[in-house]
Amino acid sequence: MRMTIESDPSYPAHWEADVVLRDGGTARIRPITTEDAGRLVSFYEQVSDESKYYRFFAPYPRLSDRDVHRFTHHDYVDRVGLAATIGEDFIGTVRYDRIGPDGRPASAPADEAEVAFLVQDAHQGRGVASALLEHIGAVARERGIRRFAAEVLPANTKMIKVFTDVGYQQKRSFEDGSVHLTLDLEPTAESLAVQRAREQRAEARSVQRLLAPGSVAVVGVSRSGAGVGAAALRNLRDSGFHGHLYAVNEAVTRDLLDGVRAYRTVEAIGAPVDLAVIAVPADRVPDAVAACGEHGVQGLVVLSAGYGDSGPAGLARQRELLRQVRSYGMRLIGPNAYGVINTAPDVELNASLTPAPMPVRGRTGLFTQSGAIGIALLSALLRRGEGLSSFVSAGNRADVSGNDILQYWYEDEATDVALMYLETLGNPRKFTRLARRTAAVKPVVVAKGGRHTPAGHVVPGTRLSEDTVSALLRQAGVIRVDTVTELVDVGLLLSSQPLPAGPRIAILGNSESLGVLTYDACLAQGLRPLPPLDLTTAASPEDFRTSLASALASDDCDAVIVTAIPWVSEHALADDLADALREAVAGTPGKPVAVVHVELAELVQALSATRGPADEPPAHPAADALRTPAAPAAPGRAASTPEPDRIPSYPAAERAVKAVAEAVRYGQWRRALADAGQVPEYEDIDEAGAAAQLAGLLADVDGGAVLTLSDWDARELLARYGIRVLPTLPAPSPDAAVRAAEVLGYPVALKTTAPHLRHRADLGGVRLDLTNEAELRRSYEELTDALGKPAELQPVVQPMVPRGVDTVVRSVIDPAAGAVLSFGLAGVASELLGDTAHRLVPATDRDAAALIRSIRGAPLLFGWRGSDPVDTPALEATLLRLSRLVDDHPEVIAVTLEPVVVAAEGVCALSATVRVAHPPARGDLGPRTLPSY
Repeated sequence: MRMTIESDPSYPAHWEADVVLRDGGTARIRPITTEDAGRLVSFYEQVSDESKYYRFFAPYPRLSDRDVHRFTHHDYVDRVGLAATIGEDFIGTVRYDRIGPDGRPASAPADEAEVAFLVQDAHQGRGVASALLEHIGAVARERGIRRFAAEVLPANTKMIKVFTDVGYQQKRSFEDGSVHLTLDLEPTAESLAVQRAREQRAEARSVQRLLAPGSVAVVGVSRSGAGVGAAALRNLRDSGFHGHLYAVNEAVTRDLLDGVRAYRTVEAIGAPVDLAVIAVPADRVPDAVAACGEHGVQGLVVLSAGYGDSGPAGLARQRELLRQVRSYGMRLIGPNAYGVINTAPDVELNASLTPAPMPVRGRTGLFTQSGAIGIALLSALLRRGEGLSSFVSAGNRADVSGNDILQYWYEDEATDVALMYLETLGNPRKFTRLARRTAAVKPVVVAKGGRHTPAGHVVPGTRLSEDTVSALLRQAGVIRVDTVTELVDVGLLLSSQPLPAGPRIAILGNSESLGVLTYDACLAQGLRPLPPLDLTTAASPEDFRTSLASALASDDCDAVIVTAIPWVSEHALADDLADALREAVAGTPGKPVAVVHVELAELVQALSATRGPADEPPAHPAADALRTPAAPAAPGRAASTPEPDRIPSYPAAERAVKAVAEAVRYGQWRRALADAGQVPEYEDIDEAGAAAQLAGLLADVDGGAVLTLSDWDARELLARYGIRVLPTLPAPSPDAAVRAAEVLGYPVALKTTAPHLRHRADLGGVRLDLTNEAELRRSYEELTDALGKPAELQPVVQPMVPRGVDTVVRSVIDPAAGAVLSFGLAGVASELLGDTAHRLVPATDRDAAALIRSIRGAPLLFGWRGSDPVDTPALEATLLRLSRLVDDHPEVIAVTLEPVVVAAEGVCALSATVRVAHPPARGDLGPRTLPSY
């Protein structure tokens, strides 16, 4: 049932949400309406007598007509009921009733409500009640309710645990034979942590069900053996999949297709099916989905195209597909997917279009949105000897996205490095949160396409600038690369080498010229290379071994890059050189080594080749996990897996150095996590006064409108957070300018504020250091003669401040990423070059320090060319205070301080623009939900 606002104007459609439950299945949460009477009665009939007793504190075999009316008629303010549904069926309900101090029904301003749950016995233990509590709590806060009260029988330990585990501040007492609980609904750090931990476990479990099914059915296998479905079936069969495998073709006339048991329908299989791979035309997919849903299939991989990739009609078809899939509690990879691979020895799943041999088992996970890019990456990794733990190519990404895969990889012990090709971030706020948590334990490398999205492309572009996206990813610890080649290069190094302890790079090899190229590349990447060691072209493998061992043992370097050019007898020495390098690394482990080669294909193969049968891949070099041998490779799998002494090699110095540099920066980020900094507490901040001021300013502003504050209001608001904005007085005439100067005190500045002249000192609209009335009148006349009438120029007068470096500080609320703090130097040059740095809000003291040092023009702040350094601690404090303002008050949607003059002592903003609006909903603080369709 889909209620609409048109059928019931009071119906709160924005409360509808899809959620992932604890076991990885999905359910829909929505308000209960008057049309749900029959569903409620049917639901209640399926609840056990014990559960009914726990709900009503007495035997209650059936609902009366009065009960049904009460539980289905709500005003969505003082009385609200929500249902968790799968398809048309209720599996759980929750309701609240607002009460007054006497415990009787009440209306606002009463801010307490009674809450009660009932979950169908067959669905208890799936996290239904926890999800309902999160959503009913968000609804209550929206309606002005601040506390929940609940009465629970002592024997109902499951429900008591739901309340006590939620993380809210609560009080508990025992009264009249029942447990009385009072929950404060204001989100806390603990409640948010609980919510996110549940989200992570549920979403990881949902992906795990897709990647490790016990049984798979391929729907749409042709009898001729041609086509996508038949290819997927062969790949599953040849991969050595350990579960049950079925083929489905409605016209099949024999028991086997390609050696696999075949059936006309999914229902005819007569056994559970965990995963279905659908490869039928788009117009037949709905029937296939319905058949899978009715059979209890847990997840789908839809290979079929003709959805968002085929224009508006296809996008509408895609939305309907997702609605249908979620109505059965399933999750979806695709449509237009390339498939999934799991190389775990107890699974060996190749539910993709990648033909045999499937990738060897390794410790790298790979996610792509593009099937074509997925093919290229798989090929590149296989060619260079890299194995995979898992692979997901999500196609149109209607449901399962990179966020879900990050949730899975975070706790997947088989994955040490995460590689991702993304065309959009979907939910950047959530992605950066998940990526930061994952990057704290394993590298996350992202190549992002779609910088300039062509019209009609299936994946829409983001509103964020590429510079902002890169900065936010870097802040989250993500290794951002520009190409899929760099994605493979960096992934190879991280999966086989330890992290470098610093930026000092030793270079050695048998070519002086190649060593110099490598040295220059290191400098370009901000590394600190040592002078290259030239072993000469006569160097033997033993010379390489000795020199590499010496470099690795030295305390003067953190990583080593070996360069090699061919000998006359290349084929004979490739294996010897590879063995020599491995021996040196094995003798002195702990530092990363990369090899740059010129036309030494045999060396590449030798360095990445296996040293014997070992189907269990080694743990990441930084880990101490035990390695155990496994069974021989199955038919359709590559014969072996890379050994721990594999050394990555690159055909160009720039590529090797780029990979090493990214590892250095990531290592620095990991070490910085130990001291991530703090969000300072300033005693002079007037948070309550700012809240009251904003409430007054927005009292007469419509919900969707944006208000630009007057200069006076902006200065007052910023002053409450300790941000000084220079006073400004209008000067519509020479006499008014003189009076303003007398109020402010000489010397003064006269400047224009017309939009086309503002912040454009290069156009001559500013006069400084005016020390008396005569100078002020003369400057006023010059401005108006040169640039226009006073009404056009809108001149103002300001007091002079000490000279310094002009900077720009901004904060803006992006609907997708949240609040972003930005910093750069003022002026045309910085704007033209895009020399601006960004950080997510709230910023810590370490963030602020890094922010001002990360722009290319930063030397101007620290005494460039003999100038006096400016007061960077005061500048950092201004950034932190602005970060606090926008974080404390989501009504502040944009602030621009330009210019902010940073002098030798102190800072001062010469002008400020502040825009405010009624705060939007914060999705990251609300209840768990899947993206809407």
